[in-house]
Amino acid sequence: MLSACEEATLEYEAIMKPNGDIAKYSELSAGTSTIFLTSSKAYDMPAPWVANSLSIRFNNGDILYDNPFTEESGLGPVYAGYSCGSCHKNAGRTPSTIYSQYGSGNYGFSSMLVYIVRKNGGFFRDYGRVLHDQTIYGSKAEGKLKVTITEEEYSFPDGEKYSLRRPHFSISEWYSDSISPDDLYISARIPLRHVGMGQIMSISNDELLRLEKESNYPEYGISGRLNYIVERGVKQIGVSGNKAQHADLTVELGFSSDMGITNSRYPEEVCGGQAQHPDFFDGLEITTEEMEDVDLYMQALGVPARRYVDNEIVKKGEAAFYASKCHLCHIPTLHTRPAGSVLLNGTSLPWLGGQTIHPYSDFLLHDMGPGLDDHIQSGLAYGAEWRTTPLWGIGLQETVNGHTQFLHDGRARNLKEAILWHGGEGAVSREIFKNLPKEDRDALIVFLETL
Repeated sequence: MLSACEEATLEYEAIMKPNGDIAKYSELSAGTSTIFLTSSKAYDMPAPWVANSLSIRFNNGDILYDNPFTEESGLGPVYAGYSCGSCHKNAGRTPSTIYSQYGSGNYGFSSMLVYIVRKNGGFFRDYGRVLHDQTIYGSKAEGKLKVTITEEEYSFPDGEKYSLRRPHFSISEWYSDSISPDDLYISARIPLRHVGMGQIMSISNDELLRLEKESNYPEYGISGRLNYIVERGVKQIGVSGNKAQHADLTVELGFSSDMGITNSRYPEEVCGGQAQHPDFFDGLEITTEEMEDVDLYMQALGVPARRYVDNEIVKKGEAAFYASKCHLCHIPTLHTRPAGSVLLNGTSLPWLGGQTIHPYSDFLLHDMGPGLDDHIQSGLAYGAEWRTTPLWGIGLQETVNGHTQFLHDGRARNLKEAILWHGGEGAVSREIFKNLPKEDRDALIVFLETL
């Protein structure tokens, strides 16, 4: 009896025969929100339907997203980033200091979030869920991340060599009493791309429920599931974040926890355990209307179109993508609900409704194996479970942000390494990929770079 990997390899060979055919998907990645731009601003331009008063609000949100907050305008006392754009340059992924400075950066900048939790899953009293490693003048950061790297050497069956780097995290310079490493799990997260946020917020719950029901492939060890979280006192399906741990784009939480900007949803500073620092502002430091403009900016961004869809190498890579079963989790095509999305202060965006989109994700949780287990539980998601990352726009990351670091902590230096880190439910794709001829492995990477 053939194994699942062997059967899939035979299927791949059949696909690659002359006159073989595979499913064809449009280059219009996000329907009416698709844009045809390949420059460093490819993630950072409005969708074609943004006009008139909506355009004014989009620009206001863009300014609030990008402009640095200062001590005088409410930043801190402790924070992780001084603006949304400091970590999401051009709405992408600003390079983190994890691998350039091997930990927390100097001069008020790291471009990462550091999650900390007790071994029993609880939070630390004076720290909460995120370690704030930056601070305004006169305050002390909660701690500093330190990173060491080990390199692991491997070979493909055909002899081509590759290596994987594994980061190891520790924390020094604790604000309060030092926490024993024996009672500490650390998960460093580099920024996500803000591509297709409005479409993600508009995906039909019925479609997500259908995907969960239909995503059981026992022959390949794949069985995705939805994350459910409670926000604003309501149990909801999670779709955003590395572990689908949020039902919205967390604009209010980002201002509060990431930047220390108090707002109507989070009116208290996040540094309750810290010594008091003089407040320059009494009350809230950003209005709900301003935050909704940021929400609008993020949801109204255009999504870059697929490129080179008729190129023969790209077609070969697409065939390898399907043959490797990548599409069982990175589902190419989904649909948005008819009404579109609703922003955090009640504004509707019907332009996002009724669209056929190609995010290459099922937005479900999948166990990715012990190699990617960060031991942090988020909602129903366990440490080894991660939401399938949407692939739209992924090939432009280097153009937009100047780097090719992937996975939640950036350990993968390129797309090939990202595939090779797949374990658990992703192991079947990894093994098929490893056993492909080199020219087909390379073609699969080229295909991903055109998304």
